[in-house]
Amino acid sequence: MAQKITIDPITRIEGHLRIDVEVDGGAITNAWSSGQMFRGLEIILQGRDPRDAWHFVQRICGVCTTVHALASVRAVEDALKLEIPLNAQLIRNLVLGTHCLHDHIVHFYALSALDWVDVVSALDADPVKTQQLAESLSNWPGNSAKRFAAVQAKVKALVESGQLGPFANAYWGHAAMKLPPEANLMAVSHYLEALDYQRKATQALGVIGGKNPHIQNLSVGGVTTAINPDNEATLNMERLFRIKDLISEVRDFVNNVYLVDLAAVGALYADWLPYGPGVTNYLAAPDMPLDAAATTFDLPGGTIMGGDLAGVKAFTSQSDPYFVENVQESIARSWYDGDWQKHPWEEETAPKVGDFDENGRYSWLKAPRFEGKPMQVGPLSQMLIGYAQGHEGIVKGVNGALDLVSTIAGTKVGPEALFGTLGRHAARAVRCSLVADLTLKHWELLVDNIGGGDLEIFNPPIFPKGEQKGVGVHEAPRGILSHWVVIQDGKIKNYQCVVPSTWNAGPRDAQDLLGPYEASLIGNPVADPERPLEVLRTVHSFDPCIACAVHMLDPEGREVMKVKAL
Repeated sequence: MAQKITIDPITRIEGHLRIDVEVDGGAITNAWSSGQMFRGLEIILQGRDPRDAWHFVQRICGVCTTVHALASVRAVEDALKLEIPLNAQLIRNLVLGTHCLHDHIVHFYALSALDWVDVVSALDADPVKTQQLAESLSNWPGNSAKRFAAVQAKVKALVESGQLGPFANAYWGHAAMKLPPEANLMAVSHYLEALDYQRKATQALGVIGGKNPHIQNLSVGGVTTAINPDNEATLNMERLFRIKDLISEVRDFVNNVYLVDLAAVGALYADWLPYGPGVTNYLAAPDMPLDAAATTFDLPGGTIMGGDLAGVKAFTSQSDPYFVENVQESIARSWYDGDWQKHPWEEETAPKVGDFDENGRYSWLKAPRFEGKPMQVGPLSQMLIGYAQGHEGIVKGVNGALDLVSTIAGTKVGPEALFGTLGRHAARAVRCSLVADLTLKHWELLVDNIGGGDLEIFNPPIFPKGEQKGVGVHEAPRGILSHWVVIQDGKIKNYQCVVPSTWNAGPRDAQDLLGPYEASLIGNPVADPERPLEVLRTVHSFDPCIACAVHMLDPEGREVMKVKAL
């Protein structure tokens, strides 16, 4: 007999997400993904000055702040056909890169590692054997028996106090936890180190962006980061080298710890490689432009349909007609007035509160579609698209990660292993390493351009009479983000955000096609319905950000946590 499991809310994510699954015979047979929050920023923006939009949309989320700012200014610039100076592009790329490094590190260690790592088991580890294990994987200086013993003592004190702090509310001792004690201790130690290195990335972002969260250095037409190598109050060489040093430190951690830990988890949980592929249509945006006009990029974009890498189609620009003309959103199963599937420029935001109805409407999220199909977005999508296109950095990174997994596992693991829950984690680690390299590359490009005497950072926008439409596209840490603006006589007429977690967490559409979260859960094992760890593993692998996905919250009567099996 099938059991119904409701997890509401899913924790260790940003926002309010409810997941319902049906389990029969120890496996998931059906699933529903529901965004449980509505905020309506699209309505707030109507009638406002387009130059102010980026300040508002940053407040969609306290985690994804830079990404909405970037997409917003790009949308208005696209509507005006406004080219920005090269310095502005490169400074924006430093914002992109430093935010990405912070975000990817936080995702793996703080938000999802505890789905795989049994912290309590680390108490049974031998610190000397843990050092031997760690040194067999990398030469990271933090991998010492002394440090591992100190971490073990810290965890022991937390457990004995009954106050587990960041390690509370997890399924310790679950049958699906399979890492040996030494691997658990190594991972817990690296978890604590990750807190320091994500902070270094944030420090670099604060230097370049003015503050974090909610950066202050963007403007429609460029950036407000004044450049003067001889002025202490501007972006000078001292500040630039501080940024470079911080990024370099973070890159070392990513290459010697994050990538290695991920490979170890993938190898030691090899039985999980087949689980969680779901939707195998992939979508990503080109980003990190190399020129002022944004005609060439260091990060690739395009589509793959049905997992066919040979059929990859590339986007040549961030406003490629192939992308712009094929995006729609459906509200057939969402709490909005109407029953339509429309292009973002034609949408309206008309909330209509309803009950959760698994056969009807059950989410505040809309259901984005590309050529009428659900698409998976995120680091896996971009790495697969880049791999299929022969992108040198991505091919090298993906092959290197697969070789490391193969070495640890003792068996050859190929690219097909990426189509699933663990593949999403692996792709994110590879992308993090690649972006670290590219951020340092774009730092060099910026310094060289400044050294050549170019200090320009801004081209003023001019708003003509009549209507203009624009799209701002950005490959955010969670995947392709697009802001769609319609401007009428210098004011915002319509504004829509189609964000990564909407693509991934969206509900069914009028054709009853499941969204990527829903599809990825089908077939997953569930060993204990009262402790549905396996559901968390796959959902967390997407790095959910539901605050971004559903853009007024009534907290009355909301339970702190509810996990039930019926």
